Amino acid sequence: MTDRPRYAAGREAAPVLEVRGLSVDFGVDRAWVAAAQGLDFEVRAGEVLAIVGESGSGKSASSMALLGLLPPNSRVSGSVRLAGEELFGPDRRRLRAARGRDIAMVFQEPMSALNPVSTVGAQIVEAVRLHTPLPPREARAKALALLETVGLGEAERIFRSYPHQLSGGQLQRVLIAQSLSCSPKLLIADEPTTALDVTVQAEILSLLRSLKDSLGAAVLLITHDMGVVADLADRVAVMRAGRIVETGTAARVFRSPQHAYTQALLEAVPRLGQGGRRSDDGVDPTAALAAAAGVGLEEAEPRGLSAREREAAPPPAEALGRRATRGVPVLELRSAVVEYPSRGRGAAFRAVHGVDLAVHPGEVVGLVGESGSGKTTVGRAAVGLLAVAEGSLTVVGQEIAGLRRNSRRLREVRRSIGMVFQDPSSSLNPRMPVGESIGEPLLLSGTAKGARLHARVEALLDQVELPRSYRNRYPHELSGGQRQRVGIARALALEPKLMVADEPTSALDVSVQAKVIDLFAQLQREHGFACLFVSHDLAVVDILADYIAVMRGGQIVEQGPRDSVLRSPREPYTQRLLAAVPLPDPERQRERRELRELLAGRAPESTG
Repeated sequence: MTDRPRYAAGREAAPVLEVRGLSVDFGVDRAWVAAAQGLDFEVRAGEVLAIVGESGSGKSASSMALLGLLPPNSRVSGSVRLAGEELFGPDRRRLRAARGRDIAMVFQEPMSALNPVSTVGAQIVEAVRLHTPLPPREARAKALALLETVGLGEAERIFRSYPHQLSGGQLQRVLIAQSLSCSPKLLIADEPTTALDVTVQAEILSLLRSLKDSLGAAVLLITHDMGVVADLADRVAVMRAGRIVETGTAARVFRSPQHAYTQALLEAVPRLGQGGRRSDDGVDPTAALAAAAGVGLEEAEPRGLSAREREAAPPPAEALGRRATRGVPVLELRSAVVEYPSRGRGAAFRAVHGVDLAVHPGEVVGLVGESGSGKTTVGRAAVGLLAVAEGSLTVVGQEIAGLRRNSRRLREVRRSIGMVFQDPSSSLNPRMPVGESIGEPLLLSGTAKGARLHARVEALLDQVELPRSYRNRYPHELSGGQRQRVGIARALALEPKLMVADEPTSALDVSVQAKVIDLFAQLQREHGFACLFVSHDLAVVDILADYIAVMRGGQIVEQGPRDSVLRSPREPYTQRLLAAVPLPDPERQRERRELRELLAGRAPESTG
């Protein structure tokens, strides 16, 4: 019995893409370093093959090799056949002709993949005319039709827009439209949803699924997100250190992974319903969410809670009582309004208005929402990087609303605050050894110098579980997870009473993310600092947070104890946000998809 999805009729359907013995090496310091070794895989029409693995596993290098897009210091060997025709023969003209026409690629970061000085419509027209004999007027009409196909309303306006005028989700749809311009036989999607919020990610995955079914194209999905794999993939190939260590149908790999690395990868994935536990405790988040929303998966229409029902079901009094006994809040916003200053004659932009939020000693409050909801703005205001235009903002008992950015009082308050940023690469000085970066707050504040500073830096490295010898390394010599540990050590240097963490795990691979989450939770327990944890990853917030606030459009629409918000959400927006989170389980993800469609007021997608 073959381990193949049911739509492939035995051996009758020939592969669209057939890869045999693919190897990729890079020349580094006069030696060849292997990035991929002896890869064998195939993809059929209408099928999604997901190649998964951590950064450095070779998955992206191998996909770029298929298109001949690797840098000059690379060498590629093996066989790649597209619809039975060899692409890696002595004459590479066939590969160049196939690129963009028969094989298209959706890149991870649309802002870097699109030309910033050309309208998106012009770029789609360019792709159409490069591979087809269509005249300009017909190419323009086709570009507009493609924009509509990928679900972009106001196609004319989008066509005339420049990349910086569109959101991340719109740009990713533009890239997909451009990739479909010549009806490719193979679509390669390299981390197509990594930079997107969960709701936009769900829309893009739904779009890819419908296009795959309607166009019959083969799809090669490159990702480290196991939730995305469960949502979209038919088959999975797991890569580690340049080799494929396991392959199989998505259902089989998730249900009974054979290789120890696959097992570890799945174990590291944060799951909604864990409630602070690393292992799955059997909680079914989809069933809980459906019950909270008042819908059944057999129903065709959602039923939200009425205002009276929401008032009758307040957050558990016991949990709120425990919170009240924690003492005076370390951070408190009361009717806070935060604005970005006007530029030129334009009015100031009000990003946050009327927010009430408190973080008590020893408590982790998760602040969640989509991009543009205002959650990062609240975090920046909490550390004094943005001024409060109206209302009150107190930190460690000090009112900081109205203080000048460089005032002495604000500088004193900042000594009680630590901040962990989203991207450790950009938050650390590339010309400064990490030991100096960690010790800089101590030196500038006059807290320690000389031998005492040296000892304190080593103690902080010990706390974040990095070797002391790393103090002499530069940021580029460390991995992403190691750099984030340095960022945490730096934030802990002055023993803060309040920690603000802004998406600290979003740029990390799943296994590295799990280690950083565990480390952060351990340090929070040991040091007892209050924490405002800003994130759009609800599964991570589920593990870390005691209390959760949900933001939308600059306002908090729901807040309460973690289990109340995540297991019994009262607001329709929170319900839709939770329903958009992919689950690393194909069967549960199918149910989650149906629930998302119900909450959106649409009929469920066909799963056949």
